[in-house]
Amino acid sequence: MSTRRIAVWTDFGGVLTPPISHTMASFCKAQGLDPQALGQALEKVTARYGTRDVMEPIDTPLVSEEEWLAQISEVLAADHGITGKRLTTLADTWFDGRETNHAWVSVLRGARAAGAFVGMLSNMVPTWDAHWRRMVDADELFDDVLLSFEAGRRKPSPGMFALAAERAGADPADCVLVDDLAHNCAGAEAAGWQAIHFTDTTAAAERLDALLSVADGRRS
Repeated sequence: MSTRRIAVWTDFGGVLTPPISHTMASFCKAQGLDPQALGQALEKVTARYGTRDVMEPIDTPLVSEEEWLAQISEVLAADHGITGKRLTTLADTWFDGRETNHAWVSVLRGARAAGAFVGMLSNMVPTWDAHWRRMVDADELFDDVLLSFEAGRRKPSPGMFALAAERAGADPADCVLVDDLAHNCAGAEAAGWQAIHFTDTTAAAERLDALLSVADGRRS
């Protein structure tokens, strides 16, 4: 009988929370910001760091959240005439009222109870650490948590997936990423993992159950 164990690594934002677009819309409403203007400012600041991923500068991190937000505020003022919006923290407003996807939490609990390794693999900003931990009980839900700012690497880099597989004590073929971003799923698959592109809880739960059932059959 094989002793191989499936390792399920779930993303946080957009999987254990509502879609990022929903959270961003709520943030703009709370701050009284034009979403298009903020989006353009984000793109301009992001380009300074040689990437198109707006979160990469602060979740590895390449710059502190405070300095990043100062740069965005400066662009909003210079390019869009939006003054008096000196952003100093994104986390407080970003997480205020943000809802946990309790249905997905239940799915993860079930997978862990069935014998799977369950971890969280997220591109996370250092100053957001205490905020997300108030939304889920990491010690109760996960076997391990791997965050970009601690690892010094991020999804979808091959090194991030290699480290996650090592931390789970699993072969890449026995690792599953559940993520709302297609390019992260593609990165996982390129690293030899299986991936579930999360679009809704029901579909992702059905796909995960199918993968775990196959694994159970293989181990029997």
